[in-house]
Amino acid sequence: MYDAGKIITGLVIFVGIVTFPIWGSFGDSDVVPKPVVKVSGTCVEDAAWMRTHHMQILDEWRDEVVRDKDRVYVSKAYGTKFDKSLSSAGKTSCMSCHSNKGEFCDACHTYTAVTPYCWECHIEPEEEI
Repeated sequence: MYDAGKIITGLVIFVGIVTFPIWGSFGDSDVVPKPVVKVSGTCVEDAAWMRTHHMQILDEWRDEVVRDKDRVYVSKAYGTKFDKSLSSAGKTSCMSCHSNKGEFCDACHTYTAVTPYCWECHIEPEEEI
């Protein structure tokens, strides 16, 4: 037990290093982003549903449009018909309301550390000034 001081000191340093990510980030929480939406109509579904399911619906649309040539979506919430399009020029595309990728898409995706692959095929929208 002649090395008890060294062992205890080593354990304290080890525990401090291992737990630093937990206690070292207190108070550094990022502010949850509030995406900017240019309201020009009704979204395909209600906002709460879209926040949690938008990637699933976009994946479904991609498969249905490419594989089945089904280009019309009927809203479950409103019964309205929409084009299954992320970036077409029509009034019913996603980018007609969510036109500023930096203030809308990137705000949440950066916050949640998600890298969507939408823009590998689609042309990124021009930012409105």
